Amino acid sequence: MTFEDIFSKLSQKFPQGILGKEETKPDASIKVDPLAIHDILKYLRDELNFETLHMVSGVDYPALSALCVVYHPGSYTHKMIVPLKVYLPRTDEAKVESVTDLFKAANWHERETYDMFGIQFLNHPDPRRILCPEDWVGFPLRKDYVTPDYYNGMPVPLYFEDGAPTKEGAH
Repeated sequence: MTFEDIFSKLSQKFPQGILGKEETKPDASIKVDPLAIHDILKYLRDELNFETLHMVSGVDYPALSALCVVYHPGSYTHKMIVPLKVYLPRTDEAKVESVTDLFKAANWHERETYDMFGIQFLNHPDPRRILCPEDWVGFPLRKDYVTPDYYNGMPVPLYFEDGAPTKEGAH
């Protein structure tokens, strides 16, 4: 089975849910309607033998005014991974259905994507931050994020020189 075969099967099964192909490098990806991602991943798992979800991650596209969730379902049977992309508004209302009920591996990946980008995963069993403290303000991997000078009275270093934190020294 090839990427084109998968794209064709998904387009036929989900004509409203598959929004197109993206000829991204190094691998092409499939653009998916956010409302269809759960059903599409379930179909990939149950009908097309994509047994695992290797990764869920986020991307910030300020020029598109969009946040993106990238899913990497994998098939040992077909020896392939097919990237799926869901585009969401670049606002605090960026939300998509959790897929933790389909793939247990999605649990921490979705939490990390929330923590770094602010994308909310509806019906996630544990929607807490995973990398930053619970009271951290902002989402560090958004392009417009500004690192605070202090957190709870402690300086937040941006750079390290000779093991010592400093605000200067950007390389």
